[in-house]
Amino acid sequence: MLLILGSVFAGLAALIHVYIFVLESVRWTHPSTRRIFGTTAEAAEVTRPLAFNQGFYNLFLAILAVIGIAIALAGSAGVGIALMLAGTGSMLAAALVLILSDRSKARAATVQGLFPLIAVVLLVVALL
Repeated sequence: MLLILGSVFAGLAALIHVYIFVLESVRWTHPSTRRIFGTTAEAAEVTRPLAFNQGFYNLFLAILAVIGIAIALAGSAGVGIALMLAGTGSMLAAALVLILSDRSKARAATVQGLFPLIAVVLLVVALL
């Protein structure tokens, strides 16, 4: 049961990180995305290559979690949990870095890190 719940939260975390990928790598200079990140058109244009790259990090973490879910549900729970923990643990670590580097980003760090935190806890308990 904990494996299923952990997988659900890993999947939710992956969906959020795919959304972040879209914002950072596809829609970075769009007005609605600039409002979300609180940046100007000029700053968005200058930081576009950095955001593009960062968005792909988020996508790769999401893919890692999804592959882990698929492998766990296919019957290799240990390997699947390890991959889910690698993905969601990295997502959680990134959220911690965000909040530690800029306290004004607490809301963004919570959005980015809550589902990965829940997934990590559930998956670790499932291993015990």
